[in-house]
Amino acid sequence: MVRYMARRVASGVFLLFSISILTFALMFGSTKNVASNLLGESASQEQIAALNHELGLDRPLTTQYLDWLRGALRGDLGKSWTSNVRIGEELQRRLPVTLSIVVVSIALMTVLAALLGIAAAVRGGWLDRVIQVGSVVGFAMPNFWLALLLVIFFAINLRWLPATGYVSITASPQAWAASLVLPVLALAFSGIASASQQVRGAIIDALRQDYVRTLRARGVSRRSILFRHALRNAMPAALTVLSVQFIALLGGAAIIERVFAIPGMGSLTVTSALGGDVPMLMGIVVTLVVLVILVNVAIDVINAWVNPKVRIS
Repeated sequence: MVRYMARRVASGVFLLFSISILTFALMFGSTKNVASNLLGESASQEQIAALNHELGLDRPLTTQYLDWLRGALRGDLGKSWTSNVRIGEELQRRLPVTLSIVVVSIALMTVLAALLGIAAAVRGGWLDRVIQVGSVVGFAMPNFWLALLLVIFFAINLRWLPATGYVSITASPQAWAASLVLPVLALAFSGIASASQQVRGAIIDALRQDYVRTLRARGVSRRSILFRHALRNAMPAALTVLSVQFIALLGGAAIIERVFAIPGMGSLTVTSALGGDVPMLMGIVVTLVVLVILVNVAIDVINAWVNPKVRIS
């Protein structure tokens, strides 16, 4: 188990290093007009050259990356080109907001997808058909469109929940929960639909295995077969789906945060991209990649603990 975890961590570090090189090359390799864009059309060539020198853009790309890497290993991601704030401090302020939405969404998705998937696999019949139709509708519905519908119905018409904004949990737990309800529902709906279908398929495949027929022949109860044996064998597939959904939620948060005016990583990404703030975008990409790698490593470790065959493969 320790050797397996070491392999997964090593592969994650290599992936992070590779993505940082590729992202840096794509972003900083196309920064020829940054100084002129920041200074405006009235800037002289001397001013543009001075700003390029100040930003370090007149140096070789390899030197720029090595300097950035040394700073990143110390936790220093540099300063924003547009707002001149420390990137690390801005990410520390924005990341908990996005994680609040994503973590609550993935928790809601896990519970509902498991319940719906198990019910569809075990009950079958009309319940299975209803869940499948709902899954197709949920998968096809854009989350920003659902977000607008939720705002109109629950915030504007009924006035039950706030339409926009975010309140920190330290300021008011009740207001924090209220500010998350609509974004979480809009973000998690399509994921619940997709994950419930995957859980359903995994449970059905597990219940068709030979060992299940053997357990039934021995008189083992249906509940024990489902929760102690079939569910455990179906768990790796379900966890893999959830890890993919986590990545999708991070991407979907960019749109949802704009709709609900939430000051998280998604809105920061959009603002930085529109403003051409390359160092901030670089910090955002690296931070999100670290999160994705940590989640994938955790899922792999859980899968290996649940099913020892994973460690062998």
